[in-house]
Amino acid sequence: MEVLLANEYGFCFGVERAVEMVEDALGVGAPVRTLGPLIHNTQEMQRLECEGVATVQEPSQVSKDEIAVIRAHGVTPQVQAELEKRAAQVVDATCPFVTRVQRLAERAATEGRHVVVAGNPDHPEMIGVVGYAPKNTFVVRDADEVANLPSLHAPLVVSQTTLKLQTFLEVAEAVKAKADAEPQVVNTICSATRDRQDAARALAGLVDVFYIIGGKHSSNSIKLLAVCQEQCAESFLIETPQEINPADLKGAGRVGVTAGASTPNWLIEQVVKRLRDIGNQSNGNNGSRVN
Repeated sequence: MEVLLANEYGFCFGVERAVEMVEDALGVGAPVRTLGPLIHNTQEMQRLECEGVATVQEPSQVSKDEIAVIRAHGVTPQVQAELEKRAAQVVDATCPFVTRVQRLAERAATEGRHVVVAGNPDHPEMIGVVGYAPKNTFVVRDADEVANLPSLHAPLVVSQTTLKLQTFLEVAEAVKAKADAEPQVVNTICSATRDRQDAARALAGLVDVFYIIGGKHSSNSIKLLAVCQEQCAESFLIETPQEINPADLKGAGRVGVTAGASTPNWLIEQVVKRLRDIGNQSNGNNGSRVN
């Protein structure tokens, strides 16, 4: 049984940067508190907790002797200001791709324009973006929701950084019918998301079973699963190697593996090892390999 890794997988630049910033903060010696989970991966958060990182839900839970960390998804300006008043130091680990969306929305609102963001309105990233232009911004999940919007003035159309490209393009097209001028469309889906989805799609058509390693509540991991299922019906989203059911691999000649942008390398290695072990046990052959 071959185990094939997608060409792009695992930690994206923004997540890797956030983890490194937290580890640097630990070196200062003060208690480190992240506002909400730093990233959407339970196992990596457990590892950081063992190193001394605690997660809080409200700025009021941070004290003056602690370092507060803004997670990769970002926060509203109001929340950031409150953290700066309460904490000894604030480490802004917002992904630069997310910061770009925030700044674009803020600038458009300053110009008196409307902003339409394609994404999940309940996602922390979207809540943070809306905070930069609360009176001018509308968040829509898909093109159908655009129909419910009021008339839009010279709108800017941007996207949650982990959205599927097709959804963003459909929203941008639908906005034209609501706008009093040609919309300004800026694709803010991060390159890591596009690269991982493209790589997963390419591999999924070549394998019998596909595993996506990522958080069950991670937006980018859930979208990776949807992409893989388009090409490979036997696609599974797992968080740990223990979730792999050997029965799903019966008769599989090739197994594909990818991982969400918040999935650490050490967890990917554990999954690959388990797949190799299952392959060796079922085939009685020590020659299975990882490409």
